[in-house]
Amino acid sequence: MTETSEFADIPTTTLADLLGRGQVMDIGIRPLWGPVPRVAGPAFTVRCPPGDNLMLHAAIHRAPAGSVIVVESGDLDYALAGGNVCAVAQRRGIAGFVADGLIRDLAEVREAGFPVFARGVVPIPGAKKAVAPLGGRVRCGGVQVDAGDVVVADEEGVVAVPAARRSDVLAAARAKLAKEAAETLDAWEAAHRARIDEILAEAGFEG
Repeated sequence: MTETSEFADIPTTTLADLLGRGQVMDIGIRPLWGPVPRVAGPAFTVRCPPGDNLMLHAAIHRAPAGSVIVVESGDLDYALAGGNVCAVAQRRGIAGFVADGLIRDLAEVREAGFPVFARGVVPIPGAKKAVAPLGGRVRCGGVQVDAGDVVVADEEGVVAVPAARRSDVLAAARAKLAKEAAETLDAWEAAHRARIDEILAEAGFEG
């Protein structure tokens, strides 16, 4: 099992606790159908200017199996992809799309079970004219993503784990989950109340 595939067992909430706000995409990047499975894999990065989807359509034939295709676009007028593009990506083993933009043919995508995290749906397709390099640094949902970063997405949100930190973050996440699993709710409640009461006391709260 590769390190990136091991992240499939790590909730985005755990990763967010470890990495902080800067690695968590904004709330507009959300699953477009549900219940959606957790997606985890190395980022294959794509940049599409508003109104054009050429390079995403090129990427589905070039991204390695297991990749999460991450798209910088910001377009809220035209769709980056539709049912056939998602079907081909799924057939090629791509784990899912995380797109700062829109798709169409949602019913087909939902029926196929292909995970798409994006800003929404629109029926109008984009043009196919703008050629740009694949695999460069992109910004998606407010987060900088480089090719090879580990992208984890579930119903809570989308987190990008920098490639240089993936081993350390994976180990820390495993340790955090193990500690949480061993703690009873009673123990958590007692520790939580003590912490909250301490903070309130330091602030001079009486009540």
